[in-house]
Amino acid sequence: MTSQNFVVFSIANQRYALNLESVRRIVRAVEVTPLPDAPEPILGVIDVQGQVIPVVDTRRRLGLPCREIELSDQFIIVQDSDLTLAFVADEVLPVMEVPEAQVASSDRLLPGEGMVRGLARVDDGMIVVLSTERLLSREEKQDVSSALVEAVEAMQ
Repeated sequence: MTSQNFVVFSIANQRYALNLESVRRIVRAVEVTPLPDAPEPILGVIDVQGQVIPVVDTRRRLGLPCREIELSDQFIIVQDSDLTLAFVADEVLPVMEVPEAQVASSDRLLPGEGMVRGLARVDDGMIVVLSTERLLSREEKQDVSSALVEAVEAMQ
């Protein structure tokens, strides 16, 4: 039986997951530098070993109440096909291996191009599986890329 590995994290006591293959690393929260002209879900940027990475306000993206980043928060650094992004999580939990049979595709649950990829049934409840590819729209990704280029050029 095949299975999928997920990085599981919590926001406002709800568990979410990202496919382990798209996660590059997890870092402790640091100060976020505002990025002028960035689209609304972008809080700003962080520097991770010399790489400037946009930070997504995961709470806002998921329709949850916004709050300031706390020192106990963590950033999940992910790579989608277009960008490297950091997502803010209240807490990152251990990687979880879930059998394919226990992961319901969102196509059956919520047809469309939403950010939810599916639901994983685990012993103690459900975990919402998110798609890194769809957490930002194509236009938002282009806006982020443009804002990053402008910021880097301004620094030189």
